[in-house]
Amino acid sequence: MSTATSSSAPDLPAQWTALSDDELSLTHVDSLLKPIRDELWVSAACVDRILDDANVQRVLLDLGVERTSAAAQRAHSAATHVSKVAGEDDDEDQDSQEATDGSRERARHTSLVSYFSDEPVDAQLCRIRTVLLERLDRLNTWVEICKEAPMEDEEDEEVLDAEWEDDPWADSAPPNAAPQSKPGKPPVSLSALLTSSLKETACVLAHQEHIAALRILVQRHGLTLWPFRFAILDCIPEFALASEYRDLLPSCDPSLGTESRPQTKPWREQTDFTEASECRRALEECGVALSLSPAGSQPTQLVPAPAPQSSSELLKWYLRRIDDILLSTGLVDAALALVQHAAAQGLPGLDEVGEELSLIARLVYDAPQGEESASEDWSLERWRSMGPADVMRAYLAYSKEDTIASDIHTLVMPFLYVLESRAERAGQPDPSLITRLIYDYILNAPLDIVAAIFEASKPTLPQVQRVIRDDEDMARLALARLYGSESLSDWPTMSRIFECLPAWETPEENEDETDETDTTIASLGSFVTPSTSRPRVTPSDLLLFFKPLPITSLSRALDVLDVHLESGEILARWSVPAPLRWFLQSNSSMAEQRSRANRMARRSNASGDKLDTLEDWEWLLEDMLKLTGSGEPGSKSAFCLLSRDDVVRIFFSGLLSTGNFDIAKKLLHSQNVQLSLNAQVIEEICLSCSQEFYDNATSGNYHFGDMKMAYDCLDVAPQTDRIAHEKEFIEATSRLCSFNLMSRPGIPISPIEIRLTKDRLSLVSRVLSSNNDAYKHTEVILDLVHKLGFRSDIVAEVKTLAMLAETALQMDDFARAYETSETMVNTVLLLRSSNPLGSEDPSIQEASEVCWLTCFQLGRHPEFPDKLPDILTAWRALEEEDIVERRETLASRKLGARRVSHGASRRRTAVTGAEAVASLASRLQNMQMHIPASPNAAAFANKAFSVAANIPFSLGGRGRTFLSEDSDRSRSGSRTRPDSAHVSEQASRVLQKGIGWLLGAEDE
Repeated sequence: MSTATSSSAPDLPAQWTALSDDELSLTHVDSLLKPIRDELWVSAACVDRILDDANVQRVLLDLGVERTSAAAQRAHSAATHVSKVAGEDDDEDQDSQEATDGSRERARHTSLVSYFSDEPVDAQLCRIRTVLLERLDRLNTWVEICKEAPMEDEEDEEVLDAEWEDDPWADSAPPNAAPQSKPGKPPVSLSALLTSSLKETACVLAHQEHIAALRILVQRHGLTLWPFRFAILDCIPEFALASEYRDLLPSCDPSLGTESRPQTKPWREQTDFTEASECRRALEECGVALSLSPAGSQPTQLVPAPAPQSSSELLKWYLRRIDDILLSTGLVDAALALVQHAAAQGLPGLDEVGEELSLIARLVYDAPQGEESASEDWSLERWRSMGPADVMRAYLAYSKEDTIASDIHTLVMPFLYVLESRAERAGQPDPSLITRLIYDYILNAPLDIVAAIFEASKPTLPQVQRVIRDDEDMARLALARLYGSESLSDWPTMSRIFECLPAWETPEENEDETDETDTTIASLGSFVTPSTSRPRVTPSDLLLFFKPLPITSLSRALDVLDVHLESGEILARWSVPAPLRWFLQSNSSMAEQRSRANRMARRSNASGDKLDTLEDWEWLLEDMLKLTGSGEPGSKSAFCLLSRDDVVRIFFSGLLSTGNFDIAKKLLHSQNVQLSLNAQVIEEICLSCSQEFYDNATSGNYHFGDMKMAYDCLDVAPQTDRIAHEKEFIEATSRLCSFNLMSRPGIPISPIEIRLTKDRLSLVSRVLSSNNDAYKHTEVILDLVHKLGFRSDIVAEVKTLAMLAETALQMDDFARAYETSETMVNTVLLLRSSNPLGSEDPSIQEASEVCWLTCFQLGRHPEFPDKLPDILTAWRALEEEDIVERRETLASRKLGARRVSHGASRRRTAVTGAEAVASLASRLQNMQMHIPASPNAAAFANKAFSVAANIPFSLGGRGRTFLSEDSDRSRSGSRTRPDSAHVSEQASRVLQKGIGWLLGAEDE
């Protein structure tokens, strides 16, 4: 029976282990676990189960603690018994001092180790008891956390949906019905809290900002978490406000200068014997260990700090935390709240940090913000690396004109007051700190901001409301800022600044004071002029210059500034703006003023508004005349060194340069404007502008483009000889370009090249050489020569006729060559008859030589033997006229002179043919002619007489070259005439005689 009964008894351990954690209930604990008598197995079963049901978990833990209490009592008795024996021995042998507390502890430790070695079950039970007690404490903590967790309303979602419910027939809820609440959801599960280490759980709660749960955990388990307090605090997000976790932050004991330990409330006032250190060491030495962490989990490595920190270490931690907050979040208010809490806890050295954070908070939250402000990160390190001027610019970076004054009062002034107080605390007071920094900002701020500051500093405002409170400093700042400005367009803004300046009643200037003012302006002009050592003068440099000036000099400097501002507005109106300092630099430079006046007259039509009417140009002239002065530097205007006539001439020249010739003619006869220009000045201006158009022209055609402008410009002035000559030259240029003359292959000649050509007859020669039919138009070529500037130059006309004849001869147009030569001879005869000096005039001699050479070439041509008698007849007539003229000259001389002349006449009569040849050669070598493709004149002169004396005047084949290279070489295809010997002898003699007459020989 007993066997059957035992075999049929239920296997409680098996049934217990078969149940899962979710299936466990209080009934199972009572029916399956409690009946088991094996204390070790029951305790192990209790510690093995980790449940999320707090009630069942508590019953298991209480059962395990109950089953392990006997083993703990036995272990405690074993240790206590050894202590009693050791104490009795000490009492019996009181004279011996060898027994100490250390020996008793070692005895207790040895006894426990021995006991646990002898009773391993009790050792396991003690270790399990330690775990169960720890879990029971954590369970109590979890329950308290659940109580502090926020309650959840079941009808939250329904309320949101009800807002959109629009059912008029729906039953309305009772007015007094309150939503039902569920217990709060804990931030950590019970199983996680039981198995994880407390420091890890604390870090998770800190990271998730469950400050209430973290506070409970630290309060109940403070002894365990104390070494890791700083690591846990570092897990709290930087954006969390310090007021939310201020009771968790470290505090300082001012009396000791060290960290204060917070008070904790553990669940048990006295620890169990199994939790004592001596029991733990004994269990570890016996090899009994049981970890609370689940298998495979890695413990978090946190740096412990078990000892209280000093005040300096706490200060470092707070400063590092503040930097982390600023760098990671930029929440200055969170950092400021942390500092305020630390200072309230008695931590020294945070006053200055609090001031700086307060100033940073003003910058971040109160100062005007821009689009890029959100991306800026502020930290104490960055703030401390900035200078006072940089901080001021940061405060006012996005200030507007309407807010700059209030921003200075509310943002900048508190910062400056802090700097001033720090300097005083440091024993280095600086009374000028505030004004110096504000003045530096004004000198470097944009002009619109400066204008707003000056408007907020008018002398009519109350003293406490003014940004700049000193009138003299206000004038100095305005002068330095305006004359140091590079702006070319902010003239209305600069005028706003000037209108805010104070006006002082100063006595009239005497001569000495006027000289002093002139000296000041002159020295200021030299000061602002760039140099190698100072390329640009800054407003700060100018402020140093104006600093020592008294109020009288400042008043006169403001008067000069007024004149310069008006001049600057006028220059900007006509698109030739200049910075204010230019008026100082050019005050004694006429070249600078003339250059600016020229730009004003010439660039006015290049602006956006074209000057198309007479009224516009009259307005320009009126403004230019406003800028003139009396011709002395003391007038201070833009063109003070230029007279009224100079400006009018510059204006009229600029008007002509724009091509508005009709307006120029109207202005010359306008009743509204008196130009005061005489005819000669107008002529010079028109000629100069016309030449400018001419030199800039790319085409020589005077019917369009710059050449047309050059031609039409001359119609503005009265038509004088100079105007007519310039017009003719423009017409000649157009005619030359019509012949397609080339400067280089493929590049037509430009007008400027024509003007720069020294010998303009060479241009005619190039026309004849490049155009086959040009020689046929004698009148056209002669008219071209006249318009090139040779209208009264007969020698040039003769040379031109010679070039025409030679060209016709080269083109085998013998009739036209003869006709042209005849015209040339008549021209020379007319020149001789009209000139009182006769043949002694060098120009007549040059014309005669050119005429003779051309006629000789034509007469030597084989196709014209029949013309020789006519030529010789003309020579004889000329010779007779010359003889008569010479006789009359000889009769008028004195007797002594007649003797000398008679001897010379005899010697000239005896001149041989060889000497005549030499004289002709020398004359031809000195003669310069422009004959296209003609043989060398000197070579021709050397051979002239030999040809005449040795070569028979017989006809031969035609050729372009009239003289052979060698006089001894016979021509091919020559023909002979029956009386060639007689004709040759007579022609040679007559030709020698004619040439001798042309060269000045006499046959008497």
